Amino acid sequence: MQRRAATAYVLLFLVLGAGSYGLIATAEQPEVSFDDPEHRLSAGDQFSVGDRQYTTVDVSVEEESDGHGGTSVTYASTLRWTNDSARYTETWAEGDTVTVDGFEGEVRVSNESDPREFSLVDPVNRTAILRDDPNADNETITRNGEAFVVVTEENETRLVAAAEYFPAPERQTIAEGTRVDYAGNRTTVGNVTSDGTPVSWTAPRTNELSLSHESNVTLAGQQFFVYFTGDSTVVLESDYSVYDRQTEEMAQQTRITNGLWGISILSGVTAVVLVGMAFLPSRY
Repeated sequence: MQRRAATAYVLLFLVLGAGSYGLIATAEQPEVSFDDPEHRLSAGDQFSVGDRQYTTVDVSVEEESDGHGGTSVTYASTLRWTNDSARYTETWAEGDTVTVDGFEGEVRVSNESDPREFSLVDPVNRTAILRDDPNADNETITRNGEAFVVVTEENETRLVAAAEYFPAPERQTIAEGTRVDYAGNRTTVGNVTSDGTPVSWTAPRTNELSLSHESNVTLAGQQFFVYFTGDSTVVLESDYSVYDRQTEEMAQQTRITNGLWGISILSGVTAVVLVGMAFLPSRY
């Protein structure tokens, strides 16, 4: 009777364990999916958010071995857009060489306490001028603090003041607030100071933004949730609850599966214990 009862219980637990395992084996693991996201993007796709147009430069999903028998997945994507009226700034300091309205020169600021303008000076290349003059020495000399050029003509050597020998440098004066042509842009000259003169202009600027898996990104003032799929596409979804609801369903599925595994394992262990107990020798 004892063994018959044990056999019945063993069969019960085996059926219970097999049923639990059968549910585990036949259950489909849910995956995150977006049926109608705002944007589903592949490399090269263009899309608009507000009045700004974006281009998807690339989308990559790469699996790499982690060295322990598993794999890690790396997601990468870059968006690119152009700001047609980006603001650029520079500061021209004393001695900088710039080209303004086609004139190239060094920035020179007067020693006034509140200068309102600066000069672009095209310095004279004295070395080249002396080298090209067969009658002049290649270097100037200084007498009583004044520079002279040694000139020899018809066996007669004389000293010519450098200020007289060399041509006056070309100069262009630019006042603060002036709009000038600089590097192909209409550029506004800011307040002139001895520390430097700021200039600014507007021109197109290309910007790039990297996307991260399961993160948020703001495009043209609108926030999107970023999700990479397995087919080298990336989804931008503004309604985060779509993702949140599915991940909660997946977590619930995991909890149920873990419970079924527990039932299956416990049923098997219990059946084995019952079989062992049924065949223990009787003391009576």
